[in-house]
Amino acid sequence: MRAVVITEYGSEDVLDVQEVPEPVAGPDQVVVGVSASAMNRADLLQRVGQYPAPGPKPEFEIPGLEYSGVILAVGSEVSAWSTGDAVMGIVSGGAMAEMVVTHERMLQPVPRGIDVADAAAIPEVFMTAHDALVTQGALRSGGRALVHAGASGVGTASIQIARALGAEIAVTCSSSKVEACRNLGADLVVDYTANDFSEAVDDWTSGQGVDVVLDVIGGDYLAKNIKSLKVQGRIVQVGVMGAPVASFALGALLPKRASLIGTVLRSRPIEQKIEANQLFISQLLPRFDDGSLKPVIDSRFPLEEIAGAHAYMATNANIGKILIDL
Repeated sequence: MRAVVITEYGSEDVLDVQEVPEPVAGPDQVVVGVSASAMNRADLLQRVGQYPAPGPKPEFEIPGLEYSGVILAVGSEVSAWSTGDAVMGIVSGGAMAEMVVTHERMLQPVPRGIDVADAAAIPEVFMTAHDALVTQGALRSGGRALVHAGASGVGTASIQIARALGAEIAVTCSSSKVEACRNLGADLVVDYTANDFSEAVDDWTSGQGVDVVLDVIGGDYLAKNIKSLKVQGRIVQVGVMGAPVASFALGALLPKRASLIGTVLRSRPIEQKIEANQLFISQLLPRFDDGSLKPVIDSRFPLEEIAGAHAYMATNANIGKILIDL
């Protein structure tokens, strides 16, 4: 099968589309014929050697954290799925290939009314946003959230999830993306190039602050995130696009009795991933069926143009997901 292989660590030139062995399903696994995969910031980090997939390094290092497609084969103990089923899901790596193998309880059915090749834009960002905002951040109806990088995949998913919950959401983004975030339904959009988001949030909440902050930036955002929180609020850190080191006054955290939570999906034990996956299926998947949620797709690249997809994502110009068509 064809797959993107990281031949060494470095620039986009290290990505090569090669023929590699096809995966084989274990007793509780399935093999999916991939229709599309999708880019994530983790792919750029993995390419330069900063974010390897968990476990021993494989013979062929294939990136890709999410996919959509059709089941080609099922293991001997699989009973809930059949060949031909349209599915999507997340994996720890390997989705930038014509086939991927995964545990049966990590599968998600493709929602009604969504094309199989478009469904690859759903799993990673909607699961990440749901896990961070709802499961760990405890966002509920009537609550308020602040999400950074509002036009990113996770950001566009967060806006929709908050709306579906009956919560309010503020997002930050650059000037060129303000209108897109408003059109998705964000209650407050802060152009971080022109305004201090903590001051904007303070005005928006009449000094009360937000219940949860979802941050993918890090660095000097942390101090302002604390300022933006309400008493007993939660900051869920899911990335460090800005800077991996942050300094802040502990004295600002204590009176708010706030929580700072670091999280990733990729390296969790399979049992925890299955739990997050099943929560997503039960709580969010019906929202796609009724149209409350939808994938936001910025652009598509064929597998052979994977280097161009990496270069484009590095510009931060995308609004929503960048898909890779198999």
